[in-house]
Amino acid sequence: MIYFLTVNYYSTDWITQLLASIEANVSFSYRFILVNNSPSELSVADLKRETVEIINSPDNLGFGGGCNLGLNWIYDRDPQGIVWLVNPDTTIAPNSSDRAATFFKDYPEISILGSLVYEPSGKVWFAGGQFQRETGAIVETKTLKSTKNVAYFPCDWVSGCSLLIHLKNFKNCPQFDPEFFIYYEDFDFCRRYAEKGHAIALSPEVQTIHHPSSIVNRNLYLKYKYSTYSYLLTMQRHASGFVLFVRLMRLLFHAIALLGFKPNVAIGKLEGIANFLTRSPQVS
Repeated sequence: MIYFLTVNYYSTDWITQLLASIEANVSFSYRFILVNNSPSELSVADLKRETVEIINSPDNLGFGGGCNLGLNWIYDRDPQGIVWLVNPDTTIAPNSSDRAATFFKDYPEISILGSLVYEPSGKVWFAGGQFQRETGAIVETKTLKSTKNVAYFPCDWVSGCSLLIHLKNFKNCPQFDPEFFIYYEDFDFCRRYAEKGHAIALSPEVQTIHHPSSIVNRNLYLKYKYSTYSYLLTMQRHASGFVLFVRLMRLLFHAIALLGFKPNVAIGKLEGIANFLTRSPQVS
C-alpha cells in the first residue's frame, strides 16, 4: 500500500487541494497520514475521513521531526509499505500515482525515489540533486533530461517536496535527523542512507506540482535563521572542515552586508550562524 505523508503547519487550505488531487488521480487503495504540527489549528479536524489519519504532535516538531512521527506510525503497521512524502503545497499530477504504485515492483533496488517537480506554470522546479563534497556545492537540477525510455536516473539526493521511501529495503524505520528543524533535512536523509548502501533515484514518470515558497516565505527572519543553521550543519556533516570554514565566513560577510537594506534576512542569517557556533564551537 502507498501511504501519503504530509506535515501540516497552518496549511489546511493547501492540504485540502492536495487531498483533492489525490482523490482525483489515485485508483488504488491508499492512506493519507497527516502529521499536525500546529495543534491549535482546529480546522485540521475537518480533513478527517476514512482514508485520512490525523496524528497530532504535542508541539511543532519541525519538518524532520514531524516526518519521523508519521514514518514510525506507518512502519509499525506496515514495514513493507511505500511512503510518499509530499509537501502540503503540492498536488499529484495525473497518471503519476499509478506509476508510483508499480515502480518499486519493477525496480526493487531503489530505496529512495524523487519525483519530477513542476511549478504551476509548467517550469521544472526540481529534476534531481547532485553533491560535490570537495567544494560543498549542493546542486539542484532544473533542466529536464531526455526521458525517452528512461524509468529513472541515479541522484545524490532528491527533494523532500515529493519523496518516496521503499520501506521494505530498510532493516529499521528510516528517520530524518530532528536536529534539522527545517531545510536540508532531505539532503541529509539521502546522503546518510546512500552511505549505508541505499540507492537513490528520480523518476520522470512520477510527477508533482509545487507552489514554491508559498509557506516558507511567510516569515523571512525565521526562514533564514533555520536555513542558515541547517546549511552549516549540512556542511559540517557532509563536507570537509575547510569547506565548512570558507562557507561560514562567506555567510557571515554576506549577512553583515545585508544589514543596511534587508535587516530581517541579515538578522536571521546572523542568528543561524550564532546558533550553529553555540552548538559546535569547532569549525575546522
